[in-house]
Amino acid sequence: MKQFQFDDLVGRMHSGHVSWMEFLRVDALSMGLYTLKAGASDGQRPHNEDEVYYVISGKAKFRAGNEEWSAQPGAIFYVRRLLDHKFVEIESDLTMLVFFAPAESSSKST
Repeated sequence: MKQFQFDDLVGRMHSGHVSWMEFLRVDALSMGLYTLKAGASDGQRPHNEDEVYYVISGKAKFRAGNEEWSAQPGAIFYVRRLLDHKFVEIESDLTMLVFFAPAESSSKST
């Protein structure tokens, strides 16, 4: 059993000046926080794992394959492995909880 406090995780991210921070890793699942500043480019590439984003704060659009949705607090996006996806038109700073299943590998698809 593990327990995390969102405010503590965000504080760790800010003190480390990072936009991605994994905070849980087990064989079947990994979790992390991902942040993007307003106006930033989302440079991520397709992952080898299925992925779920839960938008905590901010506003942008989310593109996955040929589809696009509004990314705002409460939005949840499922992305199947190897599907091209990214956040675009980031209007206000985004903070997202991200789940990978199985746990995210260090090798990315090209």
